Amino acid sequence: MKIALISEDNTLLQQMHSILSNSDNERLTLPGETSDLRGIAKELAPDLMVLDGRNKEAIDLEHVERLTLQYPAIAVILVSDAVSPKFLLAAMRAGVREVLSPSHLPEMLGAAVERVATKLSAAQASDHAKVHAFIGTSGGSGTTFLVTNFGYQLAQTHKVLLVDLNLQFGDALSFVQDRKASKSIIDITRDIKRLDSSLLNASTIHVTPNYHILAAPDEPGQAADIRSEHIDAVLGLAVTQYDIVLIDLPRIVDAILMTALDRAASIFLVLQASVPHIRNADKLLSAFRSLDYSREKVELILNRYDKRNEITIDKIHKALGQLEVHTIANGYRQVSTAINHGVPLMQLERKHGVIRGINQLGDAMTPAAEHPAGLFERLFRRT
Repeated sequence: MKIALISEDNTLLQQMHSILSNSDNERLTLPGETSDLRGIAKELAPDLMVLDGRNKEAIDLEHVERLTLQYPAIAVILVSDAVSPKFLLAAMRAGVREVLSPSHLPEMLGAAVERVATKLSAAQASDHAKVHAFIGTSGGSGTTFLVTNFGYQLAQTHKVLLVDLNLQFGDALSFVQDRKASKSIIDITRDIKRLDSSLLNASTIHVTPNYHILAAPDEPGQAADIRSEHIDAVLGLAVTQYDIVLIDLPRIVDAILMTALDRAASIFLVLQASVPHIRNADKLLSAFRSLDYSREKVELILNRYDKRNEITIDKIHKALGQLEVHTIANGYRQVSTAINHGVPLMQLERKHGVIRGINQLGDAMTPAAEHPAGLFERLFRRT
């Protein structure tokens, strides 16, 4: 772990460096103050910043907050003798992990660093095994239906969050619940300074006890208030609160999409066996290459699949390359009924091919040893 020790007091820098001398962490002692934090983060990319905050007049928590919003993966520990509840609350809201007393630094600093290292190790091991992005290659590809019903299936045994990032016209909630969203992601972004597990939980719609949806804004114009750093902060917190995070994404290459894809272990392109879908899939794959997303990160879901279709899986491979292809059977009438009633398909049909496909994808997380690994098993094996 890379630790940046930051203070204008050389004596304190040397003390902190000495306290941590027995650890295996890389330690950087840097003269500086709160206004320098983002520059240090950009240049050195530390995992942890330990900041001298003993001068209550000089410490500027707004700079700390800007750092933690822009670089949510960086932990911040503050050394300060200010212990008033008001100051501690302000520090925590700014994103400070812990406030340590200067007089107890020898006893407290090492333990605090170990706590950060433990959390970082857990996040590195599980973060990219939790977030999975779904993008439709064309309108009507069925992406929102699939991702919402996947989430419902997975929530039978896991705690699942679906984030609807179709920010202007998203309606993921309507696929599983016949009620208007009473809250949405805009409730978080308007109060991003106090983002924590309680705010995230309060801003989601609880479809079932284990299946929550963070809905898109009710008004398209509200999307303009949502920035990529908001999305990064939400996803960074979500992976600590849920077993699985699914993202329903629009076909728009922008900063928000890139932020979501940076967090994702897998990108699933949902398409149908038609020339327009394949052409759009090829364009998206080209965009992903330009953004340095490896092909190993991308898989295809062929929706409304019919073996009799003129465009076969072999032809899709020839057009798009040897990507993994998963198929979902055609069930237009049954799926349309479920969508029109605002309920998961599982509540209406349990034997249709679409349901069997969804069940197989979910059950593949814990397959019998003799069966080949399925989609969702691979989701959880990845690190």
